[in-house]
Amino acid sequence: MRLDLRTILAALPTLPAALIAQTPVVDYHQHLFSPAAAALVTGDSTAPGLAAKDIIALLDAARIRRALVLSVAYTWGKASRAPVAHEYEHVKAENDWTAREVARYPARLRAFCSFNPLKAYALDELARCSRDPQLRHGLKLHFGNSDVDLDNPADVARVRAVFEAASRFRMPIVVHLHTSLDRHRNYGAAEARVFLDELLPAAAGVPVQIAHLAGSGAYDDSTDSALGVLAEAIRRHDPRMKRVWFDVATVVPGNASPAELRRIADRIRQLGIGRVLYGSDAAASPDTYPRAGWAAFRRLPLDEKEFRRIAANVTPYMRWTGPRRPRP
Repeated sequence: MRLDLRTILAALPTLPAALIAQTPVVDYHQHLFSPAAAALVTGDSTAPGLAAKDIIALLDAARIRRALVLSVAYTWGKASRAPVAHEYEHVKAENDWTAREVARYPARLRAFCSFNPLKAYALDELARCSRDPQLRHGLKLHFGNSDVDLDNPADVARVRAVFEAASRFRMPIVVHLHTSLDRHRNYGAAEARVFLDELLPAAAGVPVQIAHLAGSGAYDDSTDSALGVLAEAIRRHDPRMKRVWFDVATVVPGNASPAELRRIADRIRQLGIGRVLYGSDAAASPDTYPRAGWAAFRRLPLDEKEFRRIAANVTPYMRWTGPRRPRP
């Protein structure tokens, strides 16, 4: 995770003027990593992490004004990793570190706290975050990392309790809906219906952002099947979908065929352009930097009006005064 930003940014291609003119107002899917979290994820004890100043430099290079920073505290409770000693203390420390970093750029960055919703400390940490001036803005849940099995009623009940508490605290939710790849959990239309019928109603009154177009960072048949359930609910004007948005972080791979690109674009139109949010994900490599991510997203067969609308979409939880767009 070591970033040599001067070298990397200098090597990035210059954006065409038309692309600069409609770059997104907000990057809705960013992550920071404390040195401790970076060491945990990479296995490198010397990993320096990814700080707010690094993200700000990448946002400036992409002409993006603001970013939603999703804490990675959940990774301390990753289900497929050996348990970490004093896990909850690490979760709190990661959320607090993220809060301090974001506080350095109050007009540019906003943080959502996170944790594994199946853990015994989940509701305690949510309550603690709700009292923090930097973390009270919202909650990030990662069903894959946390191994939330949507076919398991006990898991669903635990997550529903977290959704209900977040609603009481008026905290919006970002959810990585796709289930665990490591544990080979089922995922598709049936699991999307569980989310729609049993979890989403528990978040009544607060916005919900579904990450990666309901996928896991790519777009495959299982993702399309799950997203189809949600798109159909929107078509039926299902009131449960009233406050639901979708981010597109890393859904357009560099090797996507024209048919794959058309399928993604068709689903985006079914969801409604006004519900779609740009996101780039963790800046682990130049391919996922905000500027590169927007250029990749622009490969979709959408028209210029649609791209402009997506670039301009601002959700209620990201509306606050920020700086002017940097000049090209």
